Amino acid sequence: MQGPFKRGGQRKPMAEINVVPFIDVMLVLLVIFMITAPMLNQGVDVELPQVSSEPIDSQKDNDPIIISIDREGQYFLSLGDEATEVSPDDITRRVTAILEQRPDTPVMVRGDQNVAYGEVVVLMSNLQRSGVANVGLISEPPQNE
Repeated sequence: MQGPFKRGGQRKPMAEINVVPFIDVMLVLLVIFMITAPMLNQGVDVELPQVSSEPIDSQKDNDPIIISIDREGQYFLSLGDEATEVSPDDITRRVTAILEQRPDTPVMVRGDQNVAYGEVVVLMSNLQRSGVANVGLISEPPQNE
């Protein structure tokens, strides 16, 4: 008798893996990650000015301190993935405290394009007066239509 059985009715061991359940699990995980990935994007909704500029070399070790000003003039301080609302008077104190622990951390400003230019200049001036040597501005590349 030929086939998958040996003499005596014993089954021959199968050395192949069944891939269908593996593919099902992978597809379920893909759907879960596709649904949750947009929810992980945290931050402040800011319309950045669109200009052509060279990207800044980012340091892999240090997340930059990002100070955002939204269209209502509210200030937010971000370090890594956390964005917390802060008062304008509290910004320099908090940035100085972070820079005392990690002096090589870059400081960046994200200003909504609808915010008055003077508010961004006052923020940058306050940061430089408190000892921040370099303050960068974040912008978006122009969208070609």
